[in-house]
Amino acid sequence: MSTRSIGDRLAVLGAGILGFAGVGAAAMSAHAGEDPRMASAVALVCLTHAPALLALGLFARGGLVLRIAALLLFTGAALFSADLSLRMFGHGRLFAMAAPAGGMTMMAGWLAVALGTLRTHD
Repeated sequence: MSTRSIGDRLAVLGAGILGFAGVGAAAMSAHAGEDPRMASAVALVCLTHAPALLALGLFARGGLVLRIAALLLFTGAALFSADLSLRMFGHGRLFAMAAPAGGMTMMAGWLAVALGTLRTHD
């Protein structure tokens, strides 16, 4: 049985979800649609945040702050990517200002990563 916390396991789960979505979006940007820029943006966000969540879930020992960072990174990437994906498929927006809210949430997550490193103990 793993000694990893539920938060750590959720971070790794989030990494898998974002990684899957990122590869799918990268394929879409290469093979589908008239304007691949939105799919490329989704791929970039997902494929840069997936390894960060994986690292946080597997190696972080920063306690609550780094768990909050992982939650913020996943939530922000999901909001941003879902909003762009819905628009790409012609379904409108997730909600008003979803992509900017996702971007700000990711930025807060990265600040939490930085702050979380101040509390790590070896």
